[in-house]
Amino acid sequence: MQTMAEAQAHDQAAPPSARATAGKFLAARLGSLFAILPLGVWTVNHLWNNLAAYDSPRAWQESVTGHSSEASRFITALVVLAPLAWHTIWGIGRMFRSRPKVASTYFSNVRYIVQRLSAVGLLFFLGAHLWLAWAEPRFVLGRAEPFREIAGEMHHHLPTLVVYLLGTLAVAYHLANGLWSFAMGWGITVGKSALDWMERVSMAAFVLFLALGWGAVYALYRAVD
Repeated sequence: MQTMAEAQAHDQAAPPSARATAGKFLAARLGSLFAILPLGVWTVNHLWNNLAAYDSPRAWQESVTGHSSEASRFITALVVLAPLAWHTIWGIGRMFRSRPKVASTYFSNVRYIVQRLSAVGLLFFLGAHLWLAWAEPRFVLGRAEPFREIAGEMHHHLPTLVVYLLGTLAVAYHLANGLWSFAMGWGITVGKSALDWMERVSMAAFVLFLALGWGAVYALYRAVD
């Protein structure tokens, strides 16, 4: 049986190009995986929780900002922020390395370009959202973001409303198209019929995610006179 030292020596003896290819393959798989688990699942759950604004400000506050303990708050932040950081760094690197394929169909290249544009938009949207709705209230002001504050901004400040409409649109598209890429990259869909089926699934997911996002934005908008 090969010892650990022998295995390490064998790996170090491998051609640099082979090791680089293996590293890129692993990074791509992890980047794709983190986009779905836990980021994708948490994002859909977060959008769903925001719909509590239809019930009452208190229901929204408990659903979106409430935690059973400080440990729960810390674990939630770690589970979300660590994969988000990995996926962001991997995605930026991939954006600079990859290009649309000339041999691909027009629709595939359009989807590729829109996916990259949505990624750039998300980079700015999530950065602003995380700071204004999470980091600044908790670490600067010492409290969770009040419902009346975000609902008031959504209703009375048009740029905020537009940014959230466009931001949730980018979230819906990026996540839905990510499902298609994930299934293809992990070998779940390999044949033409499977790819066509997954195409329909991703389109349906886009509509669902967008409905959740815009539904949440409208719930916050209508909560303030």
